[in-house]
Amino acid sequence: MKKYYGFFKEGSKVNQITCAVLINLPVFAYGASIGWMSPMTLLLQSKNSPREEPLTDIEVSWMAAVAYLTCIPGNFLMAFLGDTFGRKITLIFISSTGAASWILMLSSFEVWALILARALVGITMSGCYVTCPIYTKEISDDGIRGALGCLVILFHTSGNLFLYVIGDLLSYRTVLWICLSLPTFHLILFMMMPDSPSFLMKRSNVEEAARVMAWLRCKSEDDQSVKNELEVIKKEQLNDKESNSFLLRTIIKDNILSKAFYIALIVTLAREVCGAVPVLNFAGEIFAIASTDSSFVLTSNQQAILLGVVQVTGSMLASSIVEKAGRKPILSITSLISGLSMCALASWFVAKDYGVVTPNWIPIMTLCLCIFCDACGLQPISIVIAGEIFSYKYRGTVMAITMSVASFFDFLQLLFFKPLANSIGIHVAFYFFGIVCIFMAIYVVIVIPETKGKSLVEIYKCFRRKKSQQNELVSGYVE
Repeated sequence: MKKYYGFFKEGSKVNQITCAVLINLPVFAYGASIGWMSPMTLLLQSKNSPREEPLTDIEVSWMAAVAYLTCIPGNFLMAFLGDTFGRKITLIFISSTGAASWILMLSSFEVWALILARALVGITMSGCYVTCPIYTKEISDDGIRGALGCLVILFHTSGNLFLYVIGDLLSYRTVLWICLSLPTFHLILFMMMPDSPSFLMKRSNVEEAARVMAWLRCKSEDDQSVKNELEVIKKEQLNDKESNSFLLRTIIKDNILSKAFYIALIVTLAREVCGAVPVLNFAGEIFAIASTDSSFVLTSNQQAILLGVVQVTGSMLASSIVEKAGRKPILSITSLISGLSMCALASWFVAKDYGVVTPNWIPIMTLCLCIFCDACGLQPISIVIAGEIFSYKYRGTVMAITMSVASFFDFLQLLFFKPLANSIGIHVAFYFFGIVCIFMAIYVVIVIPETKGKSLVEIYKCFRRKKSQQNELVSGYVE
């Protein structure tokens, strides 16, 4: 007869799901803060601005880009806090920073206050993409690790859409008060959540780690599967103690770790250079071009809501199929479709420049395909893979480095995309994005192993197997 733990049967996933949802609530709040830029800056630049003087284009540009600058040191801060004080304390700090940014906006309309508030969003961003995926991975068992890992993108896109909708319906200050309530609500709720078993084991708090693991798995502390999971964590951390204190040097020198690091770096870069970032910022003009000589006309907020719906749909699909289809098929297929859609969009611009009659629905379809593939595969799967292929000791450092590189490239894209597109042609930019995505699809098929349902030991065995196969192939050619 099955034992019951509270209202749930032994082995239920409900506590893991509950914990993962609460871990990712700051991501929802962060998504809202990113989505805030779309409707609210339009208002702040209009004649009806709640400020006495509307914002200039330069001021808005800095408000949009500054978060990606502060995110770079923020990534390393989050890695340090997570490894030193634990994932739980770090997550509380993230929500506190998010609350501080909204309080600052409610307190002042001064440009310095608005830019400083957006700079604090960069700290929240780094926490959401460094701490939350790691924390989620460390509380999840292998069977649902991918699905829970995809919650990062689902909550991000849902936060975007939430803000697009309320930003279109409510007043400026009402939106700010609602946004402030999100991190405040999380701070209250998350006090009851435990830290990750991996961090507790690192602190040699074995009894607490066993209690937390048993609660997460809805099993007793004496259950053999609970003991086995704790033993795996202990072995990982014992192996990590033998490593050099300078983590990046250790990663580069070790064949397996370096391969894992390059995979994490490449999937992260491909995610950022797939075209989604500039596409989201260039969407208004593309829709405007597409609606020329057409009855299909959308306002700026309606465009944002449409793209928000597409994003949420894609991220929901990723969460529901990742444990069935696996990481590799989803990432390769979405990369290929995104690449082809970017090339099709580029070709549409070329044809229009030459005066060829082109269907107005092509930009809209390719734009939605790109955003859908980004939310369904490129964004969530790259985050899941990067978190799965490293042990506790290296996760924070690797996520900080890859996110810093991603943030830097996002900053450059936001700052230089429009000038470069105007000088060399928008079609060149989209062809570049398309080629990057197609090469990414090929890289996934050839290099990246399937990580679904595998432990770290099994994943590293796949790396060694691939390496030995490549050595055999090389020696065969030499002979």
